[in-house]
Amino acid sequence: MKVNTKIFGEVDILEERMITFTGGIIGFPDLKQFALIYDADRGTDSGIRWLQSIQEPGFAMPVMDPLVVCPDYNPEVEDELLQELGELNSDNLLVLVTVTVPSDITKMTVNLKGPIIINSGSRKACQVIVEGDTYAVKFPIYDILQANKGGE
Repeated sequence: MKVNTKIFGEVDILEERMITFTGGIIGFPDLKQFALIYDADRGTDSGIRWLQSIQEPGFAMPVMDPLVVCPDYNPEVEDELLQELGELNSDNLLVLVTVTVPSDITKMTVNLKGPIIINSGSRKACQVIVEGDTYAVKFPIYDILQANKGGE
């Protein structure tokens, strides 16, 4: 399927790469079909990826692996919130967090309180809200990313 995106231009998305959010995502409940797009030359571990809406080509959210900026990230999520995804295990579980990139990139943050949970086997996903005060909605990451880059 070809999707003419605002950020990437026309991209070809294989149907087996589409991810379904049965309940939509927070703030956009009607958007349910997405694809995860990243720079293939840099690989999926290179940092920011994009969750591109299939239904609304102008909508893409930057996302990343939370462990890159918070190595001990391990939110507790109620099992019932994840039931619709199918059986999750270490081989098919993918956790991502949304990235906010303001005009001053030194103020870049991730939302550790609202992770996106994906079952890569069933290609079903949901976004959940982590209870409690352990994780921040706006966790600053610029300095962490700079330090990680310096260690390469």
